[in-house]
Amino acid sequence: MSAGKEGSVRAILYALGANFGIAVSKFGAAWWTNSGSMLAEAIHSTADCVNQILLLLGMKEATRPESIDHPLGHHRVTYFWSMIVALLLFFMGGAFSVYEGVERLRHPHPLENGLVALLVLGVAVVLEAFSLAGAMREIRKVARGKPFLRWFRETRESELMVVAGEDIAALAGLTLAFCAVAAALATGNPLWDALGTIGVGVVLMVIAVLVMVEVKGLIVGESASPELRADIQRFVAAQPEVAEVLNVITLAWGDKVVIAVKARMAEAERISGAQLVGRINAVEARMQERFPAAKWVFFEPDVR
Repeated sequence: MSAGKEGSVRAILYALGANFGIAVSKFGAAWWTNSGSMLAEAIHSTADCVNQILLLLGMKEATRPESIDHPLGHHRVTYFWSMIVALLLFFMGGAFSVYEGVERLRHPHPLENGLVALLVLGVAVVLEAFSLAGAMREIRKVARGKPFLRWFRETRESELMVVAGEDIAALAGLTLAFCAVAAALATGNPLWDALGTIGVGVVLMVIAVLVMVEVKGLIVGESASPELRADIQRFVAAQPEVAEVLNVITLAWGDKVVIAVKARMAEAERISGAQLVGRINAVEARMQERFPAAKWVFFEPDVR
């Protein structure tokens, strides 16, 4: 397993452990306090646990070997599962929370034992912050100094992107729920709890949409990251067998990369076909040694 995938697995396991404990405590607190915000948060944490299990399932499925029907393997299946996770975050987390909040507006219920809800939410904030810190630690290892938003737009590691988005949504939702419950407790007005429930849902839906937009690009087909594309272009141009690089196409393929090169070969007019093939094979071998993720390299000699 590549270092990037190991980092993604660690981030997912951090999130799964934190969200399981949080979900159990939230359901207990929601039942005890009759808080809509707390129930929305409990449903969200449960959805997060399911999501993280699906991400692990997708990463396991991506390791299946190549076959006649799938000659490039199953690496891109991680994009499918990432999209499913984003959809679950939108509907199970966001849309359900908005629905629950609207119901609380229509049929207000007073808070009971609000201090218990605040205590549970406070503990959940700490656990979720721990999970997000773990995800950010793994992101910094692969981001090469990029700001988070730039990394989010350019990364091809859909699992790590989804976990980071979930953790940010969870932490923002918890903070909003804490403020809503505190306001309802201080004023005695359950309207704050209902508004907090709706607010949590809106936050989850917005972040889910942002994740879906990025994952959609990967499913449609995106090139390797800008840095990797530039490195590949420079590397091919520097090979002694290559006179001129005419075109380089890259395609992100899960944790692998597909590379297609069209180049004018040096002394192509004065060497035999067998010698030309030998030179192309030598360049391909060096490329795969330099870029371990480049499992498939397609090299076409051409003239301008």
